[in-house]
Amino acid sequence: MLATVTVRLREVGKRYGRGRWILSGVDLTLPAGEIVHVAGGNGAGKSTLLRLAAGASHPTRGTVSGIPPVTGYVPDRFTSADAMSSVAFLTHVGRIRGLGSRAATRRAHELLDRLSLAGGPHTPMRALSKGNAQKVALAQALMVPPALLVLDEPWSGLDTPAHAVLASILHEVRDAGAAVLLTDHRSGAHGQATISYGLVDGALHRRATGSAPPARIRLTGRGSVDWPGVRSVATAAHGVELDVDDARVDDVLFRALAGGWSVTAVTRP
Repeated sequence: MLATVTVRLREVGKRYGRGRWILSGVDLTLPAGEIVHVAGGNGAGKSTLLRLAAGASHPTRGTVSGIPPVTGYVPDRFTSADAMSSVAFLTHVGRIRGLGSRAATRRAHELLDRLSLAGGPHTPMRALSKGNAQKVALAQALMVPPALLVLDEPWSGLDTPAHAVLASILHEVRDAGAAVLLTDHRSGAHGQATISYGLVDGALHRRATGSAPPARIRLTGRGSVDWPGVRSVATAAHGVELDVDDARVDDVLFRALAGGWSVTAVTRP
């Protein structure tokens, strides 16, 4: 298990030079063992917020505390014109992060195989499609177990099989005790923090399981829905309707996607 950390942003503001404030008055807590979504429109400052949380940028005002030494970060754009192969790049990243050469190469192959990198691990970085470059970006963030994982639109460009793999990986990272922060345009309706006009309108609000009215999730597909937080299951056209503890909605949605279900509706109390 990882050493537990809690990352906190307090009254954080960010601007470049004398330009407009991209973020202002941000308060956000990222507890260990939690997955937190950030939702907001284009230009709202989501990517800036994620860079601050990952320690890749510094706030103009306010404080960011608790960033762990081992942080995995996937930016919104990850491209390379390098002739270096994907496995060579990841091996280099692993060595920088303290792995021996053999361990780094073994870990690189393991991640690329799990993500099904098209063309294989020896494909030059400059020959990768957007989706396959995204797989390498994910792999570099996971070369050593992160205590904080920050992902900017991680599903962007990925093929359908990789969606389920990524959902499983996020659960594994969370269950190992890491904090996970991500932005994903597909999940804005059930995100736990919302950005509008550069301001964080809501931080993470945790409710005791079962103490709040249930959320309702409608799924299309087939398979088991015996997941933590599911209070009741009703058969619906082409699928099921679940009543879910509001605090477990994101977890259930991840499990549904990983299990091959399609999410058709989410209604929260």
